[in-house]
Amino acid sequence: MGRKVVVAVCTLNQWALDFEGNLNRILQSIQEAKEMGALYRTGPELEICGYSCEDHFHEPDTFLHSWQVLAELLKSPTCKDILVDVGMPVQHRNVSYNCRVAFLNKNILLIRPKMLLCEDGNYRETRWFSGWTKDRQVEGYYLPRMITAITNQTTVPIGDAVISTRDTCIGFEICEELWNPQSRHIPMALDGVEIISNGSGSYMELRKAYVTVDLVKSATFKSGGAYLFSNLRGCDGQRIYFNGCSCVSVNGEVVSRGLQFALHDVEVITATIDLEDIRSYRTNIRSRSHLAASNVPFPRIAVDFALSDDEDIHLTISPPIEWKYLTPEEEIELGPACWLWDYLRRSGQGGFFLPLSGGVDSTSTACIVFSMCTQICEAVQKGESQVLYDVRKILCQSDYTPSDPMELCNRLLVTCYMASENSSQETKQRASQLASEIGSYHFPIVIDSAVSAVIGIFTTATGLVPKFRTKGGCPRQNLALQNIQARLRMVLSYLFAQLMLWVRGRPGGLLVLGSSNVDEALRGYMTKYDCSSADVNPIGGISKTDLKSFLQYAKSRFFLPSLSEILQAPPTAELEPLADGQITQTDEQDMGMTYAELSEFGRLRKMYHCGPFSMFEKLVHKWNNKCTPQEVAEKVKHFFRCYAINRHKMTVLTPSYHAESYSPDDNRFDHRPFLYRVHWNWQFKIIDDTVAQMGKDKRIKQGDATKPESPSGSSANISLNFNMRRDRKGVLI
Repeated sequence: MGRKVVVAVCTLNQWALDFEGNLNRILQSIQEAKEMGALYRTGPELEICGYSCEDHFHEPDTFLHSWQVLAELLKSPTCKDILVDVGMPVQHRNVSYNCRVAFLNKNILLIRPKMLLCEDGNYRETRWFSGWTKDRQVEGYYLPRMITAITNQTTVPIGDAVISTRDTCIGFEICEELWNPQSRHIPMALDGVEIISNGSGSYMELRKAYVTVDLVKSATFKSGGAYLFSNLRGCDGQRIYFNGCSCVSVNGEVVSRGLQFALHDVEVITATIDLEDIRSYRTNIRSRSHLAASNVPFPRIAVDFALSDDEDIHLTISPPIEWKYLTPEEEIELGPACWLWDYLRRSGQGGFFLPLSGGVDSTSTACIVFSMCTQICEAVQKGESQVLYDVRKILCQSDYTPSDPMELCNRLLVTCYMASENSSQETKQRASQLASEIGSYHFPIVIDSAVSAVIGIFTTATGLVPKFRTKGGCPRQNLALQNIQARLRMVLSYLFAQLMLWVRGRPGGLLVLGSSNVDEALRGYMTKYDCSSADVNPIGGISKTDLKSFLQYAKSRFFLPSLSEILQAPPTAELEPLADGQITQTDEQDMGMTYAELSEFGRLRKMYHCGPFSMFEKLVHKWNNKCTPQEVAEKVKHFFRCYAINRHKMTVLTPSYHAESYSPDDNRFDHRPFLYRVHWNWQFKIIDDTVAQMGKDKRIKQGDATKPESPSGSSANISLNFNMRRDRKGVLI
């Protein structure tokens, strides 16, 4: 006889410390789960307080307000006759834990603390929480008096236990426990736990959605069972974007899934599971059954409640589904746009201001805003009332209903081409054409008078007139004159952002958008406090290569013909004088490396933890078809010199959407010094010695009897003589 149960997995867009909003979204998800026939509802990690409270987890208020929200849930008639577990922080014996709290009909059944905490990437959980280390043990937790008044319970179990209903057994993992090599779902499954839920706070990176899916499927493939993965969605106050993808897996197959990116705050998916299918699957894996027979049991919290009933024969089992992954271009189209929407509606501002240069980076930012407008219009057409409410609130227009992305973009995005005497007509035309295609409120300005005024102040004070290199100036003068233009654009951006809505007869101000990519940040190819400095940067974690691919995709996705010309143009800062009206300065020439090489350096430095020597060792083989060992050595040394010189710029990077696993975002994702000895004396000497040895070995192999001159000195006797030179920016390298 079949035993069919309906379970609900919720994706919520929670805000850190927004206890009222978080409570309402949790209640909405429980109500929707009940309407869909579920008798068990699970949600994402720390959903009551928000995941990214960070050092607010050191404040007693955070714990107090979390209990107050739980009290409201316990009292709510919405939560009647449904088994619910929610995520919240709990202090037990003066230790803070990240917990799931399961309750049913005004009774708390179990507080299950997280056992394995996450400490990599953007996660720093042990700064605020401790892991529960008492394997398969429970203790008594003394409830706050406000909870006792509702439940009539003084103590409840806290620890590593499972819940046993009349018809099945439910266990819990929390986020990192799924990723860990010793995942808890294995011993729980061996102990007969048939439904395992995971409340998670997993953020997106490009090309990484498959990781979670594979782990969830694998969790039930080897040992059977149902796995309920519930993830956060949205920006809850940090650079990261939680990307949903909540799902249910049964016996190694995904049977239900949620969206990866969406604007609505609450998404509930359900799955109908036949418990007998789980039991049959498990008993047919004989080695698993033999192992399970000797498994140490978990403490079981018995509850007089069933997830199935005698009429479940009418329920249709959820069949396996194929998971269709988004391409990286689609992830760039949707993810940063959703992140910007969250930031905009929570900031209290009226839109965005973007310096639009006509290049790939600022164009990508503009297209992402247009994608946001497109998603807003689609959501409103689907009846998403919260999205409509937020749009009207942002625009201060209670009767407005968006239907055309271009018209909405004109209201939300102001773009400005900031020309100097070094700007070309081609870039101005490209910016103007793109603005007309996406509908942004666009205008050009000329900043030469401001530049002249600043130079005039310097000349009055010193009696000297700085000149560009092409007019006889030294590298220092040349660099300073470029930086004046870049920094004045930042100043003017904030001026226009503050006043453009006043000009247009609307209240409020605009958020300034940055548009420097992850590769430029890694190389430090930007002026500190120039127009790369902004309020937020949707492309700051995306590589130049991926941005070009995105624009190629966006050209047809949004029908933007101007992108063809923008993609064909060489990237340029346009800060040096033109020659006969033509651009003389290109980014890759200035940087001394290509964007493709920069991405390679970035991945090796961050993802593969390479210093100069180990990076050289890897690249000398990978690039052996296009570079000699000496050329590879020079490229690696040039990168590390530039990286060290410019690392201080990472401390002031505009908060950026995290998308790339080699982001150099300082003191958050990338914990490295910002002050280096830039010559890397020891490391570069070892590289040079290796190149010399490789040359010697090659000559010996070719039968050359002439031995090369031995490297001078021992490894401890390092020469301090370096050929000091400057790049095109005038930076000493």
